[in-house]
Amino acid sequence: MTTVHEPTAAVPADLAVWPASATDSASGDLAVGGVPLAEIADRFGTPVYVLDEAEVRDRCRTYRNAFPDAEVLYAAKAFLCRAMVHWTAEEGLGLDVCSAGELELAVTTGFPPDRIVLHGNAKSPRDLDTALRLGVGRIVIDSPSEIARLAAAVGPDGHQKVMVRVVPGISAGGHEKIRTGTDDQKFGLPIADGYAQHAIARILDQPQLELTGLHCHLGSQITSVKPYLAAVRRLVGLMSRLYEQHGLTLPELDLGGGHGIAYRPGERTLDLTALARKVRTELAEACATAGLPVPRLIIEPGRAIAGPAGIALYRVLAVKHTGGRVFVAVDGGMSDNPRPALYGVRYAPRLIGRRSTADAARVTVAGRHCEAGDLLAADAKLPADLRPGDLLAVPVAGAYHLSMASGYNLVGRPPVVAVREGIARLLVRRESLDDIRSRDVGL
Repeated sequence: MTTVHEPTAAVPADLAVWPASATDSASGDLAVGGVPLAEIADRFGTPVYVLDEAEVRDRCRTYRNAFPDAEVLYAAKAFLCRAMVHWTAEEGLGLDVCSAGELELAVTTGFPPDRIVLHGNAKSPRDLDTALRLGVGRIVIDSPSEIARLAAAVGPDGHQKVMVRVVPGISAGGHEKIRTGTDDQKFGLPIADGYAQHAIARILDQPQLELTGLHCHLGSQITSVKPYLAAVRRLVGLMSRLYEQHGLTLPELDLGGGHGIAYRPGERTLDLTALARKVRTELAEACATAGLPVPRLIIEPGRAIAGPAGIALYRVLAVKHTGGRVFVAVDGGMSDNPRPALYGVRYAPRLIGRRSTADAARVTVAGRHCEAGDLLAADAKLPADLRPGDLLAVPVAGAYHLSMASGYNLVGRPPVVAVREGIARLLVRRESLDDIRSRDVGL
């Protein structure tokens, strides 16, 4: 079983990257979770994010089944709201958070703090104080200066479990801006120059800090198992050296996430079944060679759980033929999805709400913002008769959309609507002009 829905006889190729519940009617009225998307657009307005609850839960279960002996943490940075906290808790996942804000939202929703791991390359005093106050399970140390700060915050009579994020020197990921396993980026402590080993020795000198394991994160949108196997070998090698130098046996090994998904039909994905099988084998063999007990594996999927469960809906505002190109302007853009501008990501938008008989044409779906680079989908195939008022749906919009949304042009961030078994309900309301005005206290 993989992390995405592959095209099969039961799943038309053009719905391969959509939630499993997606159905297409003869009238062109695409439904997800039993709810027509055009109905959601009419009821909640556009732009709007739609999240298929059953898809989220199914992907959580897929990970639990693929890694039955591992700890699976949902990476909250991909997308977080109270409902998402509740769903992941019910499905038996832990949480990986990156700020006091994510942490407080999770704990105040009822998520057990001991099942939460706090990350961050530059944790603020508030981040650490909140983590200690709420009793977070583990804190991942990312720099040497953090060791003394954390030890002081814990106090001589306190106790906190920690991990160390190490850099294995492995390049993997779909774009240079999301490759985090190499020595030349801001995250973690390199193994190659001994920086990680030196930091670990300092942690061992702090009795109130309990080092439980090593952590690494290679990057995002990784579609090959090989980088993870290389990371296992290098991290077990470091664990072996730590045992020789300090008599230290670490019970946990966190391989992070970054599992690649398809944004358009035909794109490569990471085979989750192969990943689980090969990582388990590699870890057992590497530990046997080193004479170490096999640590408990931890993984941190985020995009692979939330991404394919989300859809973004937009209304067409204008169609313009200029410079040999066709621009289809919609009522959203880089403020609700900055990923095309940041990473050059390509999507496969679809006309919904009516069935067109026109031939397909190559168009550029452009956002409404005052930036030439505000393009949501370049070179997209859409009906040639697109017109203002039409609805476009963009699949695989559940991760790094709302979580990275901005206030550019004071447009206001879209709402999030959950669908399940024919019912649509609001999870996060639309950011209004009143919300924006209330933050401005300059007069």
